[in-house]
Amino acid sequence: MMKKQKLLIIDDDEDLRTQMKWALAQDYDVLLAEDRPSAAAAMRKEKPAVVTLDLGLPPLPAGVEEGFAVLDEILNEHGPTKVIIVTGRGEKENALRAVEKGAYDFFYKPIQLDELKVVLRRAFHLSQLEREQRALQRRLGDDTFEGMLGTCTKMQEIFTIIRKVATTDVPVLIMGESGTGKELVALAMHRLSVRQADPFIVINCGAIPENLLESELFGHEKGAFTGAHIQRKGRFEMADGGTLFLDEIGELPLTLQVKLLRFLQERIVERVGGREQIEVDTRVIAATNRDLKDAMKDGSFREDLYFRLGVILLSLPPLREREGDVILLAKAFLERYADENKKKMKGFTDQAMGAIEQYAWPGNVRELENRIKRAVIMAEGAKITPADLEMEAPHARYDGMGLKEAREALEKELLAKAIARSDGNLTKAATELGISRPTLYDLMEKFGMPKV
Repeated sequence: MMKKQKLLIIDDDEDLRTQMKWALAQDYDVLLAEDRPSAAAAMRKEKPAVVTLDLGLPPLPAGVEEGFAVLDEILNEHGPTKVIIVTGRGEKENALRAVEKGAYDFFYKPIQLDELKVVLRRAFHLSQLEREQRALQRRLGDDTFEGMLGTCTKMQEIFTIIRKVATTDVPVLIMGESGTGKELVALAMHRLSVRQADPFIVINCGAIPENLLESELFGHEKGAFTGAHIQRKGRFEMADGGTLFLDEIGELPLTLQVKLLRFLQERIVERVGGREQIEVDTRVIAATNRDLKDAMKDGSFREDLYFRLGVILLSLPPLREREGDVILLAKAFLERYADENKKKMKGFTDQAMGAIEQYAWPGNVRELENRIKRAVIMAEGAKITPADLEMEAPHARYDGMGLKEAREALEKELLAKAIARSDGNLTKAATELGISRPTLYDLMEKFGMPKV
């Protein structure tokens, strides 16, 4: 027979304790306590997964402070335990105060057995899920593979490829939507390679104006152009002996694609305004969120460069395709940012967990991390709610607005999200929204949004 899960009932009413034990003994291993000392002893010895707690306990059964003292002790010393408050209907404010402190739920007296059983089943189910996650995290050691967390089959395959490719010097092309962790993958390859003691240099090819990008990549000689007062090494030279990560390689202008191709073939660079050929031992890893095959068809990306860069092609799955990982990541981010902000957080409400699981996460892991970071800072209760995550019902935030006001609020929201997803690339954001770049600028000015 499967071992029954332990349930502790803390109540000073002996008749009620007996009735509850009789009603629940078939499903649970029911333990009883009538006051704070007996509750503390049962918690230390039996470590029950779920507790029901009546706030009115001796020596002051007419008040609630003794019950709150028990609640604080359980939450502080036995954090994973789910505490369900038993309260009269006229004392709802005490129940809500307990939930804010970290209690799992509450139900009213007189006890309705069917209602109680539903609440208990939910509490035990969540407790079991959290127990499984803690066990999984212990098996994962530090929870991460080179800073990345993922237990789904697709991510485990990615980790296997990283281990194999890291020991070679071949170029790698990482493909994936914005926010999927392409830079983390590149950094993992560097850290696991023989180049780990040398520089890991990053440049975003879409974030630097075209007229400055050549100098950034290949360096320049003194006097090469107006403002070039000194000789300067480019990123290829800076990464000598190590790894150069070219993010958003699909944005690289065709003229520089030719120079990159030459480097990959000959391992030499020439600074802007210089004639000296400089040998450089730099491994190149590139990444893109564009479909480079489409770019090759329209002539904006060289086919020979694609095949040079993509000796190894690695495609990162979006978060919506990483089965089971979103909750694992959410809890890891919650723990990290709660520690950073020195806040005692008890997890997510059931509604928040449901919202996280059902959302498509167009911004992927980056969006999840940012939402939870903000939620930890803004949360007033012990548990993160959908409102903290800004994940209420889709149209709830527009309730009470006039049509014009609601339309402008939606426009501003869509605009901000598109800019965030494109990492500040306004051309890309305008394309995604189906508007021209001047229209995008006009909207940003209308809503007082800074030019990125």
